[in-house]
Amino acid sequence: MVYPLVLIGVLVFAAVTLKTLHHVTTAEGGRITIPCLYDNRYKLNPKYWCQGNMWELCQITARGNDTGKWTITDYPAHNFFTVELSNAMSSDSGYYWCAVEIGSRANPDDRKSLYLTVQQAPDVSVVNSSVSGHEGGDISVQCFYSSGYQNKVKQWCRYKDQSCYTVGRTNTSQNSSVQNSDNDGKGSFTVLMTGLRLTDSGWYFCSVGDLQVPVQLTVTETKPEMMITQADTEENILHVERFCLSQN
Repeated sequence: MVYPLVLIGVLVFAAVTLKTLHHVTTAEGGRITIPCLYDNRYKLNPKYWCQGNMWELCQITARGNDTGKWTITDYPAHNFFTVELSNAMSSDSGYYWCAVEIGSRANPDDRKSLYLTVQQAPDVSVVNSSVSGHEGGDISVQCFYSSGYQNKVKQWCRYKDQSCYTVGRTNTSQNSSVQNSDNDGKGSFTVLMTGLRLTDSGWYFCSVGDLQVPVQLTVTETKPEMMITQADTEENILHVERFCLSQN
């Protein structure tokens, strides 16, 4: 844990090296996974999850690869760890901290805070928090929001570089493109990513106003042996027809 005497002196340092969301929302009784991105130098450091408004008074609720209500899983090859909450309750709402254990007065533990809101009907939500697609293909994600957020800014953002795409804008600066379209005031907007690349894999989030919901995207390589062309299909049909004629 951090030493209170040096808290002020490392405040700027701590805010730069870890990344997570600012205000996450989820449904009561549901499950949510929150990613915490860290600097390459922290690959081997223990990770933990702390609850409380103030860092120096927060209570550790999960550490290492703990399993329970809160579960931490580290992915050092990709420089992030996830914290998963199962069976979320309204009493779970509050401030939390992604944290990396360093543990010395000269170099205190690094951390980044976020606020979690658990609601019976979340103001912002997604149907699936994990989506997958093939290289060169497309994926779509529908982000829902309550009527009170109708006029708020709506975005689709990537964790890694914090790049965001707003509703109505098409981004074609890369091989893949991102299109956001509001669904005519029906309480949702749709994100379409086309021309997927393997490097598009990672964590994203739907953002409406000050609320965010994380979504994990996995892009897999399309193997040549799995691709069946129309010509292949027509030739197979021809072989079957010839076989049938030979049996008559």
